[in-house]
Amino acid sequence: MGDQQASDATEGAGVVGQTYLTRNDDGRDLQVMGRGAADVGRSRELLRKRRLLKLILFVGLPAAFLWYRILSGNPFNIFNLPSIDPLLLVPILFFVLLTVVLLGQFVFTGRSPHVTYRPEQIETRLEDVKGIDAVKEDVVRSLNLFLAHKQFQSEMGGTARRGLLFEGAPGTGKTYLAKAMAREAGVPFLFVSATSFQSMFYGATAKKIRSYFKALRKAARQEGGAIGFIEEIDAIAMARGGLSATAMPDVARMTGAPDCGGLTGLPSIYATAGGAPGGMVMSPSSMSEGVGGVVNELLVQLQSFDEPTGLQKMQTKFIDRLNLYLPLHRQLKRPAPPSTNLLLIAATNRADNLDPALLRPGRFDRRLTFELPAKAGRRVLIDHFLTTKSHAPELDDEERRDALAGVTQGYTPVMIEHLFDEALVNAVRRGERTMTWGDVEKARLVEEVGMGQPVAYTVHEKRLIATHEAGHATVAWLVAPQRRLEVLTIVKRRSALGMLAHGDREEVYTRSRAEMTALIQIAMGGQVAEEIFFGDVSTGPGGDLLYATNVAAEMTGACGMGETLMSYAAIQNSAFSDTNIVGRVLGDPDGRAHVEELLQRQKVTVRGLLESNQHLVAALRDALIDRHELIGIEITDVLDAAAEAGPDGTGSVRPTIDLRAGHETASPDRRIDPPA
Repeated sequence: MGDQQASDATEGAGVVGQTYLTRNDDGRDLQVMGRGAADVGRSRELLRKRRLLKLILFVGLPAAFLWYRILSGNPFNIFNLPSIDPLLLVPILFFVLLTVVLLGQFVFTGRSPHVTYRPEQIETRLEDVKGIDAVKEDVVRSLNLFLAHKQFQSEMGGTARRGLLFEGAPGTGKTYLAKAMAREAGVPFLFVSATSFQSMFYGATAKKIRSYFKALRKAARQEGGAIGFIEEIDAIAMARGGLSATAMPDVARMTGAPDCGGLTGLPSIYATAGGAPGGMVMSPSSMSEGVGGVVNELLVQLQSFDEPTGLQKMQTKFIDRLNLYLPLHRQLKRPAPPSTNLLLIAATNRADNLDPALLRPGRFDRRLTFELPAKAGRRVLIDHFLTTKSHAPELDDEERRDALAGVTQGYTPVMIEHLFDEALVNAVRRGERTMTWGDVEKARLVEEVGMGQPVAYTVHEKRLIATHEAGHATVAWLVAPQRRLEVLTIVKRRSALGMLAHGDREEVYTRSRAEMTALIQIAMGGQVAEEIFFGDVSTGPGGDLLYATNVAAEMTGACGMGETLMSYAAIQNSAFSDTNIVGRVLGDPDGRAHVEELLQRQKVTVRGLLESNQHLVAALRDALIDRHELIGIEITDVLDAAAEAGPDGTGSVRPTIDLRAGHETASPDRRIDPPA
């Protein structure tokens, strides 16, 4: 690794010594300092020598006294103890035990609930962390600063990071990475769940927090450093009353529509919803042991890492008393608190709800977001998990693995590993010891759309449901070639009597107006198919209309794809300010009219498509009635065959309208096979 890369890895710590390399997913090396060459290792060795000296003095002096007594002919008899009257001993023991019982509950309820792990007890290494390269690189920098904290402070005048906040969806590797950091740092790892701090006794929660940080400081002084990890910190660190954690509303989260994140850094108050000034909003409120009291205690402890030890407190008290009798020029110097090398890591799924005072520098200096792995990251995870799981040779094929990485969009690392575990379960059911591609596909189908629960439909219901689902699939095939048709079924799964499962063929982060419109058209396909083939509508399209309404409301009220450019997310202090974007749009008469007009217009378009392509719907309907479920390429095979045969079965090809491209194409040429 080059000098520049080494400098980046330590963030300018200026450390020269032993290092070792851990490899990133893309093949780049990340340099992690060796423990023995870092400040942590040197501090630990110095503390070890001091402890040996204290042990020698503690044991050597009594041993020398005993040997002196033996050599002088007057040995010490440990069995020559004074006798105690049992009638006096029993009452004394009774009151001692009574005192212990009464005071024990207060002592033990305030103990720290943490569990300490030594580096050799942790098997996770940084090399095992896959799919989160950006976070991993930043963590290595923080780890090097932690290991070289003295040099970073003395040579460059910097302050090492004291706290890291890991935020992200469940299963994205927050705890996993924290364990790897503790293993690589070679220091004690104090793990605690935030819920274990909570207690039914008044004041016990704050006392447990104090005990935890006391144990963390003690471990750091004994070992040269320590890493603390608080899981689900939002259980004890939610925003106090009257405090607003964020200045800008998260429009993307409220609407579900991807956006550019807004304009930041502009000197304008209008970047916030309703034109309200950004920042914290304070309102008077009384705090006690509740949320406010616990958060206050946590804030104090995060700021008190360099608290003096108990011995230093006694020395300071004695020196203060003595200095009362000494003139100013002869005052004794008080002991300075030792510098404690701590790194506190906290994990949460709800970082936006944390108290804003926690997120300032000096407490949690760095906020790292664990995103869902992209396709490249999922491919690395698939390779990593398959190295330890028994699988057939077909899963070693590069195209198969690329295809699996493509269809697992939105999966976390834990979900990918669980997918393979379920595939292994399917293999065991077949009596095999290795999973195949079919086992993986079956496991993915169950995980995403649920387990099949066959229902005894009537003949009319089966035909109706098959027609409904065929309408969805036909519209998707005609207007959205960018989408992958995965499952078309009339087998009941979860709460759906039938369904079309479809997803993006490529991983995308934004959607165009044409793509959003295509989603509405696909949702309308089932209802229109029922009207064309049965002249009536069932209760089946209820969920489709809900989905179409949500998409139309986002287009109209959040994305500027309708007839207005106003953002309904900016509404504040009104009857609709507490609802989501759909509620705000539908609560406005003009917005409601825009949504209704958009839905009606798309329904007319879908009706025209299906009326001219009834043979495609009929072919899919008949295939569903016969086979009950079509997966992947089976769907497009039926549509291609029906399109090639034509509406009259003579093989004449009728052109179909590609609404996204804006031109006519022949149906047989539109085959788009999903990944194998």
